[in-house]
Amino acid sequence: MTLRCILYTKYRLYNLLRMARPPLRISASDLKRIEQAISEVEENGGMIRRSFESYYDDDFDVGWEVDAAVDAFSIFSSKWTIEILATLYIAGDRRFNEMRALLRGISSRTLSDKLTTCVQNGLVDRVVEDGPPIRVIYRLTGHGREAGRLLSPLVAYMKLHQGHVVGPK
Repeated sequence: MTLRCILYTKYRLYNLLRMARPPLRISASDLKRIEQAISEVEENGGMIRRSFESYYDDDFDVGWEVDAAVDAFSIFSSKWTIEILATLYIAGDRRFNEMRALLRGISSRTLSDKLTTCVQNGLVDRVVEDGPPIRVIYRLTGHGREAGRLLSPLVAYMKLHQGHVVGPK
């Protein structure tokens, strides 16, 4: 059994639950392809970093670089934002209560606040369908889908690192 961390709980002793399923066992060839794709992302990240660095003279401002990185990630640093993005990326368009059921541990108020923030930041669209009853569906925008695609290699890396996905015995 794999332990699952429930993020952002205030009770440390209760934030570990057993995952319902054992690790996903994949073929050696698929594992190799995934590891190669992660390696390519790492190489591309290095190339991007070197490209940015090439625009500096001798006065590299590490403070500005850190501030720019923190600002770029500020939308994702809020609790539940990445979880909402991942849920919509993996599960597709969802109604509020469907998302709440998938995001175990989130309150209705928090989900509502975080969805509003995601809409304001252009990651999620709130689509109101005429009724009766009126239905509200949340879906990723193009920007949200692209962010989800860019986060996928990181998620894959973490699944492998945490033992949620393993190769053959």
